[in-house]
Amino acid sequence: MQRKFKNLTGAQAIVECMKIEGIKHVFCVPGESFLPVLDALFDEPSINVISARHEGGAAFMAEGYAKSTLKPGVVFATRGVGAANLSIGVHTAFQDSTPMVVFLGQVHSKFRGREGFQEVDLDRYFQHIAKWAVELKDPERMPEIVQRAFRLSQTGRPGPVIVSLPEDVLPVEVNMLFGPGTIKPTPVPSHEEVKRVESLLAEAKYPLIIAGGGVKSSQAENTLLLFSEKYKIPVIAAFRRHDVYPNNHPLYVGHLGLGINRKVLQTVKEADVILALGTRLSEVTTQDYSIIDANKRLIHIDIDYETIGKVYAPEIGIVADLHESLKSLLNMNVTGSWSNWANERRKAYESISTLTVTDDDVINKHIIAILERKLPKNALLTNDAGNFAGWLHEFYPFNEKHTYVGPTSGAMGYGMPAALGAKLAFPEKVVVSLSGDGGFMMTAQELETAVRYRIPVICLVFNNNMYGTIRMHQEIHYPEKVIATDLGTVSFSKLAFSLGADGFIANTIEEFETSFEHALKSQRPTVIEIITDKEQISVSSTINQIRNTVKQ
Repeated sequence: MQRKFKNLTGAQAIVECMKIEGIKHVFCVPGESFLPVLDALFDEPSINVISARHEGGAAFMAEGYAKSTLKPGVVFATRGVGAANLSIGVHTAFQDSTPMVVFLGQVHSKFRGREGFQEVDLDRYFQHIAKWAVELKDPERMPEIVQRAFRLSQTGRPGPVIVSLPEDVLPVEVNMLFGPGTIKPTPVPSHEEVKRVESLLAEAKYPLIIAGGGVKSSQAENTLLLFSEKYKIPVIAAFRRHDVYPNNHPLYVGHLGLGINRKVLQTVKEADVILALGTRLSEVTTQDYSIIDANKRLIHIDIDYETIGKVYAPEIGIVADLHESLKSLLNMNVTGSWSNWANERRKAYESISTLTVTDDDVINKHIIAILERKLPKNALLTNDAGNFAGWLHEFYPFNEKHTYVGPTSGAMGYGMPAALGAKLAFPEKVVVSLSGDGGFMMTAQELETAVRYRIPVICLVFNNNMYGTIRMHQEIHYPEKVIATDLGTVSFSKLAFSLGADGFIANTIEEFETSFEHALKSQRPTVIEIITDKEQISVSSTINQIRNTVKQ
């Protein structure tokens, strides 16, 4: 694309920038502060506007959409109140390295600094949880700033960018210059860096790959498969990056998540060389920054120079694109024999993750078995935050890429809105969200958005009438002193029906299976409320077991 001038309003220039970037969906709660942008979007048939019920829901939809498409999620909201509401989605995108561009209406420039109506210094408000936050004051600079925002959101470590729009800059018409759309740089490791990796691996006895979101954002899943197979190095997924590597592959050895099984932890403990690929080595992935010690040699490859050494100083740190890095590393002269080590750790993983169910198993595990049996191979699952997700993470096999979207930030209310974004990204896929009753209620209003736009997601709500994860920690630290974690009774099936969706309640496995089969066929937004036992607080423990352990 050649650089070109166009005579447009500031609002029309924003839409032109989105067209240049190939944006097809934007999410918003409308506000009077950016009415000119809404008017410009009305005149642009190539961009669909999804109007949500709450800015937090809109931001989660955009984040789920971006995780699925690997393109920026775009959100619009108004002034300080809308901005504050969607900030949780911005924080999620920041911690999850998800490209997002957030446009926020701002008070008139002449009213700034006077505590105008809903005035907040939006650029300062978001500085800590965004890659860049800027207030646009000159209409002529609209293309420059907005195109920079799209470029920053996608390049390096992806993340959210905030653009504050004083309402007086949007209707002004000027001659504007537009540049080409973003082409993401793909830097490669140097020859010397590849030789250093080769030399270190030649000394390894038990190498292990920790694969993170950088593999997904660089679309390097197939190259990672080739790399691991060539050298017979086992692969473990970073927190909530399950679909980065086929879970049914002989070299897959687990997931570094919450409540990790000791056999998976043992794999990391035995490893002497860690290849951290596209992961920031977060608190959860590293089990409170504990799994990499002085006895382990670390090779860390990431697109972002600030990520290298942020948590652990690596022996080899490489700033490069993961796809290009793995292609370069395929040419190493490494002759180590790690098949026995990989087979041993695979057997350990299989012993704890095999999805067999008996009549004695809780309904949660039966649900995962039914999902595994009934869903198409390319079905996409999202989850909210909560202990219910432990059954999904431990037992559901993610064997295809782009089949999982989850919040590494642990944000409640994420699951169902993210599923709407994912379904818009992949309309041909079956999309299922899993939520607890606490998290689902935080964004339940977005079910009406699903109905209004005919987005047929299947929402599973595990209802135990409490904030289960917090109750678990409460019992660990203050046993039997239950406060603030019990919740009232809500009929989620009736709530769904009242909003125009299909709603079912499942007290038994048979009731769930019947409801789920209906949902798969109906092509309508559907909620299936699953009544679960409070006592089974997590995959591994009951409330009484926790209490007895604490007493001992």
